[in-house]
Amino acid sequence: MNELITKKCIACSSETPILDETSIKKYLTTIHSDWQLNTEQTTIKRIFNFKNYGQVMAFTNSVAFLAFKEGHHPDMEISYNRCVVNFTTHAINALSENDFICAAKVDALFVL
Repeated sequence: MNELITKKCIACSSETPILDETSIKKYLTTIHSDWQLNTEQTTIKRIFNFKNYGQVMAFTNSVAFLAFKEGHHPDMEISYNRCVVNFTTHAINALSENDFICAAKVDALFVL
């Protein structure tokens, strides 16, 4: 089991530590390999594909509930058979540990 799943997000502020490149690379090895790091190293994104809209909406609502519980909210793009989930820490416009905690928890939701 991914250790990040057992962690809880910490409330973000402008004082939230920004992850350095070494930490980002380490965290990327702990989440699903489909997560992509943007070139500025400020966002991680994963595309989730489904068979139909009902599955997309069930997944999206599960992610929304998880985000509410963690107090850390992704940007999501929803279409008929896919959901794109983007994590960044908006308060610092960069990646923090919270982004990887939530990515690991979203990975655990995605079981087909």
